Formats: sequence, C-alpha cells, structure tokens
Amino acid sequence: MGAVLAVTGIVMFSAKAIMVKLGYRFEVDTLTLLLLRMVFALPVYLVIAGRESKKHNSYQMTRKDMLQLIGLGIVGYYLASYFDFYGLQFISASLERLILFIYPTLVIIISAVALKKVATNIQIYAIAITYLGIFVAFADDLQLSGDGMWIGVAAIFMSALTYAMYLVGSGAMIPKLGPVRFTAYAMTVSSIMVILHYLVANTVEVLHQPWQVYALGFAMAIISTVIPSFLISEAIKRLGASNFAIYGSIGPISTIILAIIFLGERIDLYQIIGTAIVIFGVSVINLKKPKTAPV
Repeated sequence: MGAVLAVTGIVMFSAKAIMVKLGYRFEVDTLTLLLLRMVFALPVYLVIAGRESKKHNSYQMTRKDMLQLIGLGIVGYYLASYFDFYGLQFISASLERLILFIYPTLVIIISAVALKKVATNIQIYAIAITYLGIFVAFADDLQLSGDGMWIGVAAIFMSALTYAMYLVGSGAMIPKLGPVRFTAYAMTVSSIMVILHYLVANTVEVLHQPWQVYALGFAMAIISTVIPSFLISEAIKRLGASNFAIYGSIGPISTIILAIIFLGERIDLYQIIGTAIVIFGVSVINLKKPKTAPV
C-alpha cells in the first residue's frame, strides 16, 4: 500500500506541468493559472490549518516562527510555483520536470553555503553527474532553440532554487509544527501572496475565461496539489523517507509519458540518455538525504 500511495502521489504531482501546458493553449496568462490553482486549493488548506491548530498538544508559534513561516511560504510555494508556471511557456513539460528534479543538488549546495554543512565526496560526484545529465538532455536543443528556451530554462532553474531554499529553511519548522500543519500554513501564505500579486498586476480578467481554464485550475488544485500532498505524507509514514526516495525518480519518467500522451511532445535519444543520467545522480543523493518532490 505504501508503494501504491507513493507512485500515485508522484504521478499526480507530475501531471501539474501537463495541465499548465494545456491551459496555455487557451491563451491564459501565467498569473491567472496560478491564481486559480491556489484559490481552489486554499479552502482545503484553511480547514486543515484550523483543525491542526486546535489540537490540544499543538505547538504555540512565536513571532519569530510566524515570520519564518511567512518567508518560507513566499519562497517555497509562491515564488517557486510562479517561476515554474512562467517557464512552462517556453519549454516542454518533459524538460521542465527534468530541470526541477535537480533540486536535491541545490539543497546540498545551499546547506553548504548557508549552514556550513560540508558536502561529502559522493554528494559532489552526484551533483556533477546530475548536471552532466541536464547538459546531455539539452544537447540536441542548443542549436535549434532561440532565446525563449533560455528564458524557460532560467525560470525553471529559479523554481528549483527557490524550492530548495524552502526545503532548507523548513528543516527547523517542520519538527515544531508537524508536516501537515506546516504545509497547510505555508500553502495559506503562498495563496494570499498569489492573490495580492494578481490584484496588483491585474493583467487579465479572471472571471472571463473559457470553462476549460477553470476546470484545469480546479484539477491542478485538487489532483496535483491537495490529494498528492496527503498521499505522499502517508507513503513516507508507511515506507520511511529513505525507501520513499527511491520512488522519486518516477517523477520525470511519468511527466515524459504524460507529455507524449496528452501534449504530443516528442522525446529524442539525447533526452532519454540525459534523463537516465539525472535520475541516477539524484538517486545517489536521495539515498543519502532524501527529500520529497516539488509541488
């Protein structure tokens, strides 16, 4: 059952990129898609946050805790999601998931710089292998793609970087609040930030979109956000973090398969080889210090 929950949760998370790409076919902008995802998911997380905070043994947050939580919510689910959605305008869903999958290497680098945690030789080798895989995956696109591809690559890399920053920063908060309460609070903060961003930018009228856009926003919120977050939490509880990390490599593979089926994307030999190299490199890191997949 733990394996079933892990695989199902990872595949559902991976479907998010497919839904974003489908949404762009209706000429909707990045911020509107992100807004719909967060608005539909927000009520669920508000209910969970309220339930968790009322438990008799719940941790009482200090002002410092609240400031840290706000900062992590902004970095982890607001900025990381915005960069991800924006980058998907320019590159394929398959390459998006491949770039996002390097976030464990960024966690190691950030920990080494900010927390003075020295990386092991195995971790250094794994980082080198992972970036080699990214280079191989892009080898056939370098001479064919214009500036748009590099904008997309930079945006997705920033998504991976901000999510890695969130993971590093959340290390001190999760033991205090617990994973469920912490995630609910962080999602609430990020949803509020997205709503504020939309009100300030006011780029497109959110109430005048095709019904398919609302359907995709709802699907992203429920199928690729709320449900898999609980599936993966339960999977980690049943399997343990180390065993769950082995299933993490399913993410890029499932995205590639879904992109071929629903988006008609092609995958060449370079991407196949590069994906295999990246999965191998990240698997080495995950076996040392596993993390969950990005949202």
